[in-house]
Amino acid sequence: MFEATFTAELATHVGTRVEVATDNNLIEGLLSTVTEDLILVIEVDSGYGDNNKLYISVDAINFVRLLATV
Repeated sequence: MFEATFTAELATHVGTRVEVATDNNLIEGLLSTVTEDLILVIEVDSGYGDNNKLYISVDAINFVRLLATV
């Protein structure tokens, strides 16, 4: 029940820089896609390298912090 509310709220923040914490990782990037089971975060590199796309299971998320844009 809570997951549906959580993903619905996250979906309103697509395009926002976020910090996502799981048990093992702290991921910072752009929230790109939200589904019932997964979110897609794109780690944006300030250089010319590739951007990493990370799919994260909603079940694995401990918290999401919305980051202020400068």
